[in-house]
Amino acid sequence: MEISVDVWLRGDHHATTYVINPVGREPGSWTEGDVSAVLVGMLRALERAKNPDVPADRPVALRGFSWIVNPYDEGGVVIALEMSLGAIVAGPFNIAERDLSEMIHRVMVAEGKASSAAEAKASKPAGAKASTLRGQTIH
Repeated sequence: MEISVDVWLRGDHHATTYVINPVGREPGSWTEGDVSAVLVGMLRALERAKNPDVPADRPVALRGFSWIVNPYDEGGVVIALEMSLGAIVAGPFNIAERDLSEMIHRVMVAEGKASSAAEAKASKPAGAKASTLRGQTIH
């Protein structure tokens, strides 16, 4: 599915439209994996607009930005992301605003948990054992 995205880089006086193709399904059939792929595709498009030489498959973390799902005047909804680099808006999508917002929320919560677990694992010295105290893991 081709998705139109409008990218505005901080400091520019105009937005530029690009097309991304991160998922094959229509929005009404999206899974949380599809929503994650759309968000990653949007962030990669924003990065490539600023730095065209970065690899298209550069790893992306789903954090460090604000997001919102808004109704679109002509029908459907759009996803808007904003960060210090700039902003990107994708859509419109034919899906209920509440449904898409809830999916994005679940994706962001899952990403936060995965990132926290990876950071905790990376900071744990080799051979160290974890113990639990009052429901909190201590390393």
